[in-house]
Amino acid sequence: MEMKPKVGKNFPGPKAKELIKADTRCMATITKDSPIAIKRGMGVYVDDLDGNRFLDFTSGIGVLNVGHTHPAVVKAIKDQSEKFLHFVGGDYYYQPQVDLAERLAKLAPGPSSKRVFFTNSGTESVEAAIKLSLWSTKRKRIIGFIGAFHGRTMGSLSITCSKSVHRNRYFPMVPGVTHVPYAYCYRCPYGMEYPDCGLHCARVIDEVYLDAVSPAEETAAMFVEPMQGEGGYILPPDDFHRELSRICKRHKMLYVADEIQSGCGRTGKMFAIEHTGVAPDVIAMAKGLGSGLPIGAIVFDKKHDWGVKGAHANTFGGNPVCCEAAKAGLEVIEKDRLLKNTVRMGKIMSERLHDIYDRYDIVGDVRGRGLMQAAELVKSRRTKKHAVKERDRIADLCLKNGMIALGCGKSAIRFIPPLIIGEEDLNLGMDIFEGSVKEVAKA
Repeated sequence: MEMKPKVGKNFPGPKAKELIKADTRCMATITKDSPIAIKRGMGVYVDDLDGNRFLDFTSGIGVLNVGHTHPAVVKAIKDQSEKFLHFVGGDYYYQPQVDLAERLAKLAPGPSSKRVFFTNSGTESVEAAIKLSLWSTKRKRIIGFIGAFHGRTMGSLSITCSKSVHRNRYFPMVPGVTHVPYAYCYRCPYGMEYPDCGLHCARVIDEVYLDAVSPAEETAAMFVEPMQGEGGYILPPDDFHRELSRICKRHKMLYVADEIQSGCGRTGKMFAIEHTGVAPDVIAMAKGLGSGLPIGAIVFDKKHDWGVKGAHANTFGGNPVCCEAAKAGLEVIEKDRLLKNTVRMGKIMSERLHDIYDRYDIVGDVRGRGLMQAAELVKSRRTKKHAVKERDRIADLCLKNGMIALGCGKSAIRFIPPLIIGEEDLNLGMDIFEGSVKEVAKA
């Protein structure tokens, strides 16, 4: 059956409004700002309670890399659910956990032998990476980046630095974190231009910060997203990561790559850091790993393992049902050659976004890799003033025209459809985006 977006004039409909009203009565205030009340998901489409259908360009915020309710994933979940649902993976043994750990260890870049620790979410993966870094190096400080998002629990929040609302009223945080500017070339914090800058934003970490602010001999690790997610889908030059890796090696610090949003094939390689040739000491992942079920992990060089029972553990990490879902999703990515599809569809998306950039001055920058791309909206290309209200209006128009899109950074819109998307649906999504940009640009 051919699927197309369809949205009624009275969206959100009565059933959605009723559910939203009930949700408002009983749920805590979190991040909800879109009136989608989902009934079912199928591939790259979502139906709501009132019969509206949307093209999903969010993948549940980077979770549903193989699409909604992929048959292979659903079957794996059902099959494991009939065997056993839980048996603490930190204390006991079962095949699904070992199978997934072995697979992730082989997929992680770098020649060293790897170890795996399973978690339940991205922020928990970052927390584990923090503890591992401090334990392994016997140091107490961490370098993070302005614009970074690593999670909302107190350890990961201490490294998160993308929006003040994440940190308001939570001071004091975990001490010892120093934030430095990221390689945001479109808005270079040092007023320079790449490549004439000589990677000043990386070199200054070694030349200034590790000397005057966070002493190198006390700094355990550098936490970095290969491509910043919540901070605006900022894609730095590959040389930036290579220089950061050299700095870490020089000072015997751990290079921790946060692949929570960029991993599991999202950029056309299993891990985004692979584009740069860097082999991190630790990789944190979650989101797309479980194909819809909550599971995360860190994969790290075995020499950094805790080696002491009880130094770190959890109850639900490596849940057998979640492990089978993850295994099935990884198999789909491999068997269906979704990395190749991601590269191909990403090229089409990039061409479409650059064409939109050429047509509309409200689009200040387009960037990204594979099926992880964004358009940044500005009031003026000369001043680069953020067009926040315009961005929000464009996202709202996209929704009313049948495509779910999500903001990031101060004024960017991100595009992260499932990796299974085909050319027709991809172009349809870009058509909806362009039509929305055109309407707002005219206004």
